[in-house]
Amino acid sequence: MKKTLLALASLAVVIGAFCFGCKPANQSRELLNVSYDPTRELYEDYNKLFAQHWLDKTGETISVEKSNGGSRAQARAVVNGMDADVVTLALASDVDLVGDAKLFKDGADDPDSPEYWQKRLPNNSCPYSSTIVLLVRKGNPKNVQGWDDLARDDVKVVTPNPKTSGGACWNYLALWGHALDKALAEDGGLDAYKAGTVDEAKRAAAEQAAYDFTKKVFANATRQGMQAGARGATDDFVKNGNGDAFIAWENEAILAKIYSKDELEIVVPALTIKAEPPVAVVDKVVDRKGTRDIAEEYLNFLYEPEAQELIAQHHYRPSNPEILEKHQGDFPQATLFTIDEIFGGWREAQKVHFGPDSYYDKMTLEIAKEAQ
Repeated sequence: MKKTLLALASLAVVIGAFCFGCKPANQSRELLNVSYDPTRELYEDYNKLFAQHWLDKTGETISVEKSNGGSRAQARAVVNGMDADVVTLALASDVDLVGDAKLFKDGADDPDSPEYWQKRLPNNSCPYSSTIVLLVRKGNPKNVQGWDDLARDDVKVVTPNPKTSGGACWNYLALWGHALDKALAEDGGLDAYKAGTVDEAKRAAAEQAAYDFTKKVFANATRQGMQAGARGATDDFVKNGNGDAFIAWENEAILAKIYSKDELEIVVPALTIKAEPPVAVVDKVVDRKGTRDIAEEYLNFLYEPEAQELIAQHHYRPSNPEILEKHQGDFPQATLFTIDEIFGGWREAQKVHFGPDSYYDKMTLEIAKEAQ
């Protein structure tokens, strides 16, 4: 009997040691950032910077991971259970999708509430911005000078799909804004449109012109096949050689130009959109995982000078005005309009342009019928 008890005790020690080895008692906490396609390189470096910052500040070693994909697809993944501590997505309506799924604390999903997620951090929770430009082949063989050239039959256009890609939504709205400005040129362009000084008939005619132009460009892009995310579209244009002109994030275009060893050129339209990617803590996840302190610091630190310098080095426009000024020569000059000025903010733009029975849905149906 004593031998049996001794054997069982020994076995218990071995099993205990084995289990302890499998899962250390002091296992480090983990943070997951669910982001959109072109931020892969930025957050690869930022996660290392932040982990060191957290270690220096608290003495705690943490693991910081990221997930990248088309922005809308990433938002849906979080809604469907991906354990994101923070989201750093391409547009506010994708973060709203997370809020509408009740993954934020009370009030954080309501734009009229002081607790609304976009009011938590400076610049509407946008630590950096970008814009939309065009990428063409070396020598610009199709002589693409701006948005109008994308509607030409001889120019093959590459863009990701607005149903899955946040960048593609910015592309669409940049096209729409250009067409509005052109249609209202004699009446003051976008300045008159946003000031509300254009009469109803001219406004309606300009919006129809914007619809027709944007549809023509997306019909062109549909013929090339649209990728789900911005990085997939970049690979299609840069690595696969598909298309003559790629509608791209500014930072993605700069990276692609560097990658191609100057076999590509960037064309900056005179008028384009200010793209503002927002960030947010996913309250229900961090409270369940016990990572709120890390998640909040992770986003706050994005606004610090050291992180803002890193952001500029990755070709995003820093929100810190001094650091932006320091790097101003890295960013092409253009007139920028905002989503709030022309489209009434992202909630309205999402409903009118990308939601069910929206303009984009209508375009898609018409493009499919016309292709038959």
